[in-house]
Amino acid sequence: MTEETPDTRTKLRTIIVFVMLFAVFGAVVALAYFTTFKRPVTTIILVRHAEKKIEPTNPNPDLSEAGRARAQEIARLLKDAGVTAIYATQYARTHQTAQPLATTLSLPVNQINSSETASLVEEITTKQRGGVVFVAGHNNTVPAAIAALGGPNYPIIPESEYDNLFIVTVYRFGSAKVLKLKYGSSEPVEGDQQMMVQP
Repeated sequence: MTEETPDTRTKLRTIIVFVMLFAVFGAVVALAYFTTFKRPVTTIILVRHAEKKIEPTNPNPDLSEAGRARAQEIARLLKDAGVTAIYATQYARTHQTAQPLATTLSLPVNQINSSETASLVEEITTKQRGGVVFVAGHNNTVPAAIAALGGPNYPIIPESEYDNLFIVTVYRFGSAKVLKLKYGSSEPVEGDQQMMVQP
Protein backbone atom coordinates (compact mmCIF):
# COMPACT_ATOMS: atom_id res chain seq x y z
CA MET A 1 0.00 0.00 0.00
CA THR A 2 1.38 3.39 -1.10
CA GLU A 3 1.72 5.99 1.60
CA GLU A 4 0.45 9.52 0.98
CA THR A 5 3.43 11.87 0.99
CA PRO A 6 3.42 15.66 1.45
CA ASP A 7 4.26 15.97 -2.25
CA THR A 8 1.19 13.91 -3.22
CA ARG A 9 -1.06 16.02 -0.97
CA THR A 10 0.29 19.21 -2.56
CA LYS A 11 -0.46 17.92 -6.05
CA LEU A 12 -3.97 16.91 -4.97
CA ARG A 13 -4.63 20.36 -3.51
CA THR A 14 -3.33 22.00 -6.70
CA ILE A 15 -5.67 19.89 -8.83
CA ILE A 16 -8.65 20.75 -6.61
CA VAL A 17 -7.85 24.49 -6.74
CA PHE A 18 -7.60 24.39 -10.55
CA VAL A 19 -10.90 22.50 -10.83
CA MET A 20 -12.59 25.07 -8.59
CA LEU A 21 -11.09 27.96 -10.58
CA PHE A 22 -12.32 26.48 -13.86
CA ALA A 23 -15.78 26.00 -12.36
CA VAL A 24 -15.91 29.63 -11.21
CA PHE A 25 -14.58 30.83 -14.58
CA GLY A 26 -17.22 28.75 -16.39
CA ALA A 27 -19.98 30.22 -14.21
CA VAL A 28 -18.76 33.78 -14.90
CA VAL A 29 -18.63 33.15 -18.65
CA ALA A 30 -22.14 31.65 -18.63
CA LEU A 31 -23.51 34.59 -16.63
CA ALA A 32 -21.83 37.09 -18.94
CA TYR A 33 -23.26 35.31 -21.96
CA PHE A 34 -26.83 35.40 -20.69
CA THR A 35 -26.68 38.98 -19.40
CA THR A 36 -25.04 40.28 -22.58
CA PHE A 37 -26.85 38.35 -25.26
CA LYS A 38 -30.31 37.90 -23.79
CA ARG A 39 -31.01 41.41 -22.67
CA PRO A 40 -32.94 43.94 -24.78
CA VAL A 41 -30.62 45.95 -26.99
CA THR A 42 -32.75 48.58 -28.74
CA THR A 43 -36.27 49.84 -28.11
CA ILE A 44 -38.24 51.50 -30.90
CA ILE A 45 -41.53 53.33 -30.28
CA LEU A 46 -43.56 53.80 -33.45
CA VAL A 47 -46.74 55.75 -34.11
CA ARG A 48 -48.63 56.80 -37.18
CA HIS A 49 -48.70 60.58 -37.55
CA ALA A 50 -51.51 62.35 -35.70
CA GLU A 51 -54.70 63.62 -37.36
CA LYS A 52 -54.12 66.00 -40.28
CA LYS A 53 -56.16 68.70 -41.93
CA ILE A 54 -58.23 67.56 -44.89
CA GLU A 55 -57.05 69.73 -47.77
CA PRO A 56 -57.65 67.87 -51.06
CA THR A 57 -55.43 70.23 -53.06
CA ASN A 58 -52.55 70.18 -50.56
CA PRO A 59 -50.32 67.05 -50.72
CA ASN A 60 -48.50 68.04 -47.52
CA PRO A 61 -51.06 69.35 -45.01
CA ASP A 62 -50.39 70.31 -41.40
CA LEU A 63 -51.88 68.59 -38.37
CA SER A 64 -55.42 69.46 -37.42
CA GLU A 65 -56.34 70.75 -33.97
CA ALA A 66 -56.98 67.16 -32.84
CA GLY A 67 -53.63 66.14 -34.30
CA ARG A 68 -51.77 68.86 -32.45
CA ALA A 69 -53.41 67.75 -29.21
CA ARG A 70 -52.35 64.16 -29.91
CA ALA A 71 -48.77 65.26 -30.57
CA GLN A 72 -48.73 67.00 -27.20
CA GLU A 73 -50.04 63.79 -25.61
CA ILE A 74 -47.11 61.89 -27.14
CA ALA A 75 -44.70 64.36 -25.55
CA ARG A 76 -46.41 64.01 -22.18
CA LEU A 77 -46.51 60.21 -22.41
CA LEU A 78 -42.88 59.69 -23.49
CA LYS A 79 -41.02 62.53 -21.77
CA ASP A 80 -39.59 60.12 -19.18
CA ALA A 81 -39.27 57.06 -21.46
CA GLY A 82 -35.54 57.56 -22.06
CA VAL A 83 -35.91 58.45 -25.75
CA THR A 84 -32.47 59.05 -27.27
CA ALA A 85 -33.34 59.68 -30.94
CA ILE A 86 -36.37 60.83 -32.94
CA TYR A 87 -37.25 60.14 -36.58
CA ALA A 88 -39.98 61.40 -38.87
CA THR A 89 -40.59 61.26 -42.62
CA GLN A 90 -40.38 64.19 -45.02
CA TYR A 91 -44.02 65.16 -44.53
CA ALA A 92 -45.16 68.02 -42.30
CA ARG A 93 -47.64 65.82 -40.43
CA THR A 94 -44.97 63.42 -39.16
CA HIS A 95 -42.59 66.24 -38.21
CA GLN A 96 -45.37 68.02 -36.35
CA THR A 97 -46.29 64.77 -34.59
CA ALA A 98 -42.72 64.33 -33.35
CA GLN A 99 -41.85 67.97 -32.67
CA PRO A 100 -43.42 68.42 -29.20
CA LEU A 101 -41.47 65.41 -27.92
CA ALA A 102 -38.30 66.67 -29.60
CA THR A 103 -38.77 70.10 -28.01
CA THR A 104 -39.41 68.57 -24.59
CA LEU A 105 -36.26 66.44 -24.79
CA SER A 106 -34.10 68.97 -26.69
CA LEU A 107 -33.49 66.42 -29.44
CA PRO A 108 -33.46 66.97 -33.23
CA VAL A 109 -36.04 65.34 -35.50
CA ASN A 110 -34.05 63.20 -37.94
CA GLN A 111 -35.70 63.07 -41.36
CA ILE A 112 -36.00 59.81 -43.25
CA ASN A 113 -37.76 59.33 -46.58
CA SER A 114 -41.07 57.52 -46.21
CA SER A 115 -40.11 55.08 -48.98
CA GLU A 116 -36.80 54.10 -47.35
CA THR A 117 -37.85 51.77 -44.54
CA ALA A 118 -34.73 49.64 -44.98
CA SER A 119 -32.48 52.70 -44.48
CA LEU A 120 -34.40 53.69 -41.35
CA VAL A 121 -34.07 50.22 -39.84
CA GLU A 122 -30.36 50.04 -40.70
CA GLU A 123 -29.72 53.40 -39.03
CA ILE A 124 -31.69 52.43 -35.93
CA THR A 125 -29.94 49.09 -35.53
CA THR A 126 -26.46 50.55 -36.08
CA LYS A 127 -26.23 54.23 -35.09
CA GLN A 128 -28.98 54.03 -32.46
CA ARG A 129 -28.25 50.54 -31.17
CA GLY A 130 -28.87 50.28 -27.45
CA GLY A 131 -31.04 53.40 -27.38
CA VAL A 132 -34.73 54.23 -27.22
CA VAL A 133 -35.91 55.53 -30.60
CA PHE A 134 -39.18 57.29 -31.43
CA VAL A 135 -40.51 57.08 -35.00
CA ALA A 136 -43.45 59.03 -36.45
CA GLY A 137 -44.52 57.34 -39.66
CA HIS A 138 -47.56 56.50 -41.73
CA ASN A 139 -50.28 53.87 -41.72
CA ASN A 140 -48.28 51.76 -44.18
CA THR A 141 -44.70 52.55 -43.12
CA VAL A 142 -45.18 51.74 -39.43
CA PRO A 143 -46.17 48.08 -40.06
CA ALA A 144 -43.39 47.80 -42.67
CA ALA A 145 -40.78 49.06 -40.18
CA ILE A 146 -41.99 46.66 -37.47
CA ALA A 147 -41.64 43.71 -39.85
CA ALA A 148 -38.18 44.89 -41.00
CA LEU A 149 -37.08 45.12 -37.35
CA GLY A 150 -37.93 41.44 -36.89
CA GLY A 151 -41.46 41.78 -35.53
CA PRO A 152 -44.68 40.27 -36.84
CA ASN A 153 -46.43 41.35 -40.04
CA TYR A 154 -49.16 43.81 -39.08
CA PRO A 155 -51.74 44.95 -41.63
CA ILE A 156 -51.85 48.55 -42.82
CA ILE A 157 -53.35 50.70 -40.06
CA PRO A 158 -56.96 51.65 -40.88
CA GLU A 159 -57.43 55.18 -42.19
CA SER A 160 -59.52 56.22 -39.18
CA GLU A 161 -57.05 55.00 -36.52
CA TYR A 162 -54.49 57.37 -35.02
CA ASP A 163 -54.20 55.96 -31.50
CA ASN A 164 -51.91 52.96 -32.06
CA LEU A 165 -48.52 52.92 -30.36
CA PHE A 166 -46.08 50.06 -30.97
CA ILE A 167 -43.08 49.32 -28.75
CA VAL A 168 -40.58 47.05 -30.49
CA THR A 169 -37.77 45.51 -28.46
CA VAL A 170 -34.92 44.26 -30.65
CA TYR A 171 -32.68 41.59 -29.08
CA ARG A 172 -29.20 40.57 -30.19
CA PHE A 173 -30.57 37.19 -31.24
CA GLY A 174 -34.06 35.91 -31.98
CA SER A 175 -37.24 37.66 -33.00
CA ALA A 176 -38.12 41.16 -31.88
CA LYS A 177 -40.90 41.51 -29.32
CA VAL A 178 -43.76 43.93 -29.96
CA LEU A 179 -46.15 45.54 -27.49
CA LYS A 180 -49.15 47.25 -29.11
CA LEU A 181 -50.89 49.93 -27.06
CA LYS A 182 -53.58 52.58 -27.48
CA TYR A 183 -53.03 56.18 -26.43
CA GLY A 184 -54.98 59.44 -26.51
CA SER A 185 -58.47 59.69 -27.99
CA SER A 186 -59.76 56.83 -30.14
CA GLU A 187 -62.70 58.86 -31.48
CA PRO A 188 -62.18 60.26 -34.99
CA VAL A 189 -62.90 63.97 -35.31
CA GLU A 190 -65.05 65.01 -38.27
CA GLY A 191 -62.83 66.31 -41.05
CA ASP A 192 -59.69 64.72 -39.60
CA GLN A 193 -59.73 61.36 -41.41
CA GLN A 194 -56.87 60.82 -43.80
CA MET A 195 -57.61 60.45 -47.52
CA MET A 196 -56.85 57.06 -49.07
CA VAL A 197 -54.40 58.53 -51.57
CA GLN A 198 -52.12 59.98 -48.88
CA PRO A 199 -49.56 57.72 -47.14
